[in-house]
Amino acid sequence: MPVAASAIYFLNLRGDVLINRMYRDDVGGNMVDAFRTHIMQTKDLGTCPVRQIGGCSFLYMRISNVYIVTVVSTNANAACAFKFVVEAVALFKSYFGGAFDEDAIRNNFVLIYELLDEIMDFGYPQNLSPEILKLYITQEGVRSPFSSKPQDSRPPANATLQVTGAVGWRREGLVYKKNEVFLDIVESVNLLMSQKGTTLRCDVTGKILMKCFLSGMPDLKLGLNDKIGLEKEAQVKARPSRSGKTIELDDVTFHQCVNLTRFNTEKTVSFVPPDGEFELMKYRITEGINLPFRVLPSIKELGRTRMEVNVKVKSVFGAKMFALGVVVKVPVPKNTAKANFQVTAGKAKYNAALDCLVWKVRKFPGQTELTMSAEVELISTMVEKKSWTRPPIQMEFQVPMFTASGLRVRFLKVWEKSGYNTVEWVRYITRAGSYEIRC
Repeated sequence: MPVAASAIYFLNLRGDVLINRMYRDDVGGNMVDAFRTHIMQTKDLGTCPVRQIGGCSFLYMRISNVYIVTVVSTNANAACAFKFVVEAVALFKSYFGGAFDEDAIRNNFVLIYELLDEIMDFGYPQNLSPEILKLYITQEGVRSPFSSKPQDSRPPANATLQVTGAVGWRREGLVYKKNEVFLDIVESVNLLMSQKGTTLRCDVTGKILMKCFLSGMPDLKLGLNDKIGLEKEAQVKARPSRSGKTIELDDVTFHQCVNLTRFNTEKTVSFVPPDGEFELMKYRITEGINLPFRVLPSIKELGRTRMEVNVKVKSVFGAKMFALGVVVKVPVPKNTAKANFQVTAGKAKYNAALDCLVWKVRKFPGQTELTMSAEVELISTMVEKKSWTRPPIQMEFQVPMFTASGLRVRFLKVWEKSGYNTVEWVRYITRAGSYEIRC
């Protein structure tokens, strides 16, 4: 169930109540004494943020020099409670000029009480958007003298539409000289590969980031090469789809601006975007992944004082593409003394702090094979040598205009009643998440 908070307390580090709000009558007004006695005075604050005392649960969080304590008497959703606290603090900061501490609370008692009445009703969280609340709670907080954040001087919007309508994340009256949309598809590849090149585990986590500078209230429609969306489009048009590779998206989550009803029926991503930068959606893919690199390592231990390391890295993406900031980390024993390298490109060195050989290639072309060879000298010890458990080789990279999942934007349509022209920019980036190869 949701939070269903019975009360919220704001305490200083001494345990004094700065401000509190009772939302239900199922807990007594002296519940804060139990928190102060059983948790604060025992200095047991850092072990667990959720504690049960009697028949109530205390969910607490420290922000600056203030403890925010949520008291619940039911089996509430703890994650939702902490999310509410974080959003509430962000709201207070937007009113106080970026500061939230004991002094800011003491200087803004009346405003905080008014906000607490708006953002929670009978213990259930309500709207916590600063942009919307500032439309009808226009009182300005007492700003901290250390805050340099300028006051928001945007023109007022239609508060009724913002609060009760479906577009609470965008205000009316926006005007830009040049209407532009920037879309980034950013993917992270997570891989675990065996020494012989067999994939043991592989998945891609991705997100679509957007930055919109559009006038008015535009309606955007995004088309991707996902399998379900293309099949639905083919049914509507009564003809087979002629698109190329299709992919299956798993664990998709959307920004609140996306019309979920339309997505469930038409399988298209339709939305009225927020102004500026936001994350449109996140997804995960487990099948049909195109790995950007293949790594073939060879590590031989030559007696007690020498090792021979050979690492071959091949880029699998197109020849016209290139990877940036490629880093290969090859683990070595702790008793390594030095290493002599031979590389076909880039630079390599021994990093004693990380116990690994670090090979860096600034720009790695596509369809290219590069190698690193190293002779590692070990310090001989009198202690009987234990078997060395080899950690996996790790890689870091960034490949522009490449997606490991194969996800592509088929179209991005912008419609606005005034009919202005827009410029759309699309970019693809693939990065290394946990890219590991056993050696």
